[in-house]
Amino acid sequence: MYEYNGNFISIFEELEINMTANVNLQSSKLWQYFEAISAIPRPSKHEKAIIHYLVDFASELKLDYKTDTAGNLLITKPASVNMTNHKPVVLQSHVDMVCEKNADVVHNFFTDPILPYIDGDWVKARGTTLGADDGIGVAAMMAILADNTLEHGPIECLFTVDEETGLTGAFDLAPDFFSGKMLINLDSEDEGELFIGCAGGIDTIASFAYEPVLAWGNYNGYLVSLTGLTGGHSGDDIHKGFGNAIKIMSDFLWESLHRFNIEVHRFEGGNLRNAIPREAFASILVPETSDEEFRFFVDFYREKISTDYSTREPSFSFMADAISMPDTKLSAEFQEKFLEALNQCPNGVIAWSADIDDLVETSTNLASIKFTNGNIIIETSQRSAIDQAKRKLASEVEDVFAMAGAEVSHSDGYPGWTPNPESPLLKITVETYSGLFEIAPKVKAIHAGLECGLFLEKYPGLDMISFGPTIKGVHSPDERLYIPSVDKFWQLLIAVLKKL
Repeated sequence: MYEYNGNFISIFEELEINMTANVNLQSSKLWQYFEAISAIPRPSKHEKAIIHYLVDFASELKLDYKTDTAGNLLITKPASVNMTNHKPVVLQSHVDMVCEKNADVVHNFFTDPILPYIDGDWVKARGTTLGADDGIGVAAMMAILADNTLEHGPIECLFTVDEETGLTGAFDLAPDFFSGKMLINLDSEDEGELFIGCAGGIDTIASFAYEPVLAWGNYNGYLVSLTGLTGGHSGDDIHKGFGNAIKIMSDFLWESLHRFNIEVHRFEGGNLRNAIPREAFASILVPETSDEEFRFFVDFYREKISTDYSTREPSFSFMADAISMPDTKLSAEFQEKFLEALNQCPNGVIAWSADIDDLVETSTNLASIKFTNGNIIIETSQRSAIDQAKRKLASEVEDVFAMAGAEVSHSDGYPGWTPNPESPLLKITVETYSGLFEIAPKVKAIHAGLECGLFLEKYPGLDMISFGPTIKGVHSPDERLYIPSVDKFWQLLIAVLKKL
């Protein structure tokens, strides 16, 4: 077994010492497992360590398990003595996590543990993503597997891989890997809300081949940096008006190009397709004759960002620091087309649902831009509850970059999950929640992508629901887990399993 050897007080110990009025630690085992898996690096596509840990865990408990060719793991637990005649229920979480950190934080996600700590009623990480998405679901499943005092029918715990960068674990799941006809997905992030549908998605990737040209003449070099934006999940947070670092920086560069005839050396920003980019950096050349005016424009633009985003982005930083003049630059012709394409690329909410209040129907995220090996790679992602709208939007993004000379490709995409308001599993969960907490939960669909749509393709007729504790700032270093919501999540989960 992997042992957690943190050199700081554990979050579980701190919870016991500083127990809030809202936390009674019914979920104590869950917290211990969450802390343990935080020590195990688990970037997407690099989940062998966490899967090995879970296999050891199953072996110690003498539980049956199996893996598939994709790397997914299924651990089964027999029913309680008095519930052997019940049908099996599938619990599902993904084991990988989004790996994002602040630029000033030194952290290797392939080797270093996540360092969780408690801040009031929240668990956070030190300058990185926390991994509660979906580590808290994994921990809950482990706590259920380990606890022989709970009452439940047969349980199949499905741990999927690579959810965050392509859903490949769900894509490659065999249609006979589990037997249950009811599935509870533990990958939602709003306690008190039950999800019965999600958007589908597709990625659009543009690749520009470019040859830098020599930079010469009377220029001053600058590194323009935009940092400290909120970022967030490109599905859950796309409607909240947070700044997209790439869009803001490309607008600044476009304006600077036409005001001062700047030259661009490099322009990079963002990281992951499913995260709103928080940072962007551009190294540029500014004509010496425009230097003072350019610096005034930087100050002006900083104020513009502050005005445009008001209270939504209170912690951003926008700076232009002098650097040595770069040796190369983009050609004038390429630079014009490249920046124009970035500015014309759609971003944000495109359409709202006509059927469900306050639900985004269609959106797109300009996610990342990277210079590598003579190519500039731009990643975007499109989401929609309507497959035709999703593909139409992806085609529009393709047209923008193709017109500028890029080679454009699309991912296979993944299907949405159509809500079923008549779901028997939903009815039981609503009744259970209302009975436990004396308030009815909200039943919703989510604009983010879940693996449920892919499960439904492989297991037609599967009855599904998704719920979880409250997690804010997912896919960013601001990710934080609301402690009081974890106990409610745990109470609901074990009560639903007993009723089923």
